Amino acid sequence: MVKIRSSEITPEHVFLSRREFLKSTGLLASGSLLLAACGGVSVPASSTTEDEMQPEASGAVDELGDSANSYVDITNFNNFYEFTTDKTAVVDLVGNFRTSPWQVEVGGLVHNPKVYDIDDLLGFVQEERVYRLRCVEGWSMVIPWNGFPLARLLEDVEPMADAKYVRFETLYDPDQMPGQKSPWYVWPYVEGLRLDEAMHKLTLMATGLYGKTLPAQNGAPIRLVVPWKYGFKSIKSIVKIDLVSEQPTSLWMAAAPNEYGFYANVNPEVPHPRWSQATERRIGELGRRQTLLFNGYADEVAPLYPDMSPSLFF
Repeated sequence: MVKIRSSEITPEHVFLSRREFLKSTGLLASGSLLLAACGGVSVPASSTTEDEMQPEASGAVDELGDSANSYVDITNFNNFYEFTTDKTAVVDLVGNFRTSPWQVEVGGLVHNPKVYDIDDLLGFVQEERVYRLRCVEGWSMVIPWNGFPLARLLEDVEPMADAKYVRFETLYDPDQMPGQKSPWYVWPYVEGLRLDEAMHKLTLMATGLYGKTLPAQNGAPIRLVVPWKYGFKSIKSIVKIDLVSEQPTSLWMAAAPNEYGFYANVNPEVPHPRWSQATERRIGELGRRQTLLFNGYADEVAPLYPDMSPSLFF
């Protein structure tokens, strides 16, 4: 049996204050607070009805046959450092977060730069994608996202020949996002992909989950989902996308360059500098399971990486 690492144990003061709530929702354990902004989610507002908390989703099973985590699971476990490092406290801070009006500026090395309102982005044909999410901290979920392939947006702005990378930027608004007052990180949150990664058919711009509008704690109103990479690559609450010729420096590359590189592809055989990635804990399960290469999407994405050097993973 693989022991649960101390980095995954909720601090006692948080555990004691939330224990009864977590028992009622089926979440039996929390993750670490200090490692990376993966793509989990947090508690819905207390006024949310039970029916609203547990919507139906068609085909909510991934291609490996694993059922999606419940809506309650997904909306009660979050990394969103722009608000707080406490996974169970994000909900206390997102209630007044304004997601409308919202614009996403797309430019840089493109022939047709545009500013999209959220309604423009919802105008792209929306589809459901049931994807696994694997956090660098060692926990995972299966999430039924709604959204559209990023490739459609990039095709709309027509990348120039010298565009090699895509740089993403989160809203910077410390008054709404108090975590951005922390001096430990270089804000706003920035992430990046190679252009071919961004154009891949699996790369999604998510606008909802379980057939409902994306909650604020999930990265509303629009976020990136790159299922073969660790969750911190799936940047939330995006306001700017630029196509560039040079590799972007992400927030985590700037914060801990000895621990985080550009790619962050999931590989059970390449440990994080401080812990193993060989196994993971699926939220809602007691035990641990084996981590899959590229989070189980190797058949689709391994051709992007003919050089399988460790630098592709951290």
